[in-house]
Amino acid sequence: MKKNIYNIIKGKFLVNDDALKNWRFIIFLSFLALIMIGSSHTADKKVHRIAQLSNQVKELKSEYLDVRKRVTQTKMESKITAAMAARGLQPSETPPQQIIITKKQ
Repeated sequence: MKKNIYNIIKGKFLVNDDALKNWRFIIFLSFLALIMIGSSHTADKKVHRIAQLSNQVKELKSEYLDVRKRVTQTKMESKITAAMAARGLQPSETPPQQIIITKKQ
């Protein structure tokens, strides 16, 4: 048992007569390790991209709320009246009249 452990530590299993199957297995494991490393890097990139997009969505939502608030305030009758008064326009004091058109038969 002790001799087998020393042989593994010294790497004698790589230079023995049946070392070809050991090398195949080692190359296979190395290939799997490379695939795992590549996969983890790809997953990390995706996580960073998702975080970046989430921040952009938050910024756009806050900008949308700000613009909506300004538009709502701009549409108020008092604001429109004040803006038109600066141009010399004022609200009508007489209410509009309804015109009814009837078809001749």
